Amino acid sequence: LFFERNGRTMSYVFLGLLVLAALVFGYRSLILQPRATKAAEMIAEAQNRFEGENPDFETALLGDDNAAGFLDVIEKYGSTPSGNLAKHYAGICYLRMGDLDNAAAYLSEYHPVKGIPGAIVNAQNLGLQGDVAVEQQDYARALKFYDKAVKASDNQMTAPLYLRKAGLAAKAMGDDALSTAYYQRILDTYPATPEAREAEKLIGANN
Repeated sequence: LFFERNGRTMSYVFLGLLVLAALVFGYRSLILQPRATKAAEMIAEAQNRFEGENPDFETALLGDDNAAGFLDVIEKYGSTPSGNLAKHYAGICYLRMGDLDNAAAYLSEYHPVKGIPGAIVNAQNLGLQGDVAVEQQDYARALKFYDKAVKASDNQMTAPLYLRKAGLAAKAMGDDALSTAYYQRILDTYPATPEAREAEKLIGANN
């Protein structure tokens, strides 16, 4: 009885859903995917400059007549995955060039991504924001970023590195007890890492 009374309305709703699904599929296939592909091609050019034997951070950032830079990728395809990654790279370039304000700005615009490789980049991004805060002598803010970096990728390769940096930041702000606590976390949780061997020395220096 319900379908007899509301059959026409249900048909319109069903037809509307089909049209919506077709529009979403078309948008992804005809617009998003080509943009993502082009962005990936552009960022590869900048990455070559960035990761070369003699990195050219300024050219990687700004581009030249031969290849695009990270800022070009952000401007044209900032909403794509490659555009998001370009913000991370741009922040690193600015940091290497000594422009702390722009480094902080672009690093903060990066959005975390899912997956194991993405988790490592997420942690690196947070760690770099911590490095910027250290350069600005804002050690309390740096500690927050280093703590987040440890949580973002809690493994033998990255976590001890950020715990060590956190310990150094705590030492710089005059809190030897907190500094020692960070080093002790390395010894307790990651005893087989190079940072653990260094942590023993740093604890001794705090005492």
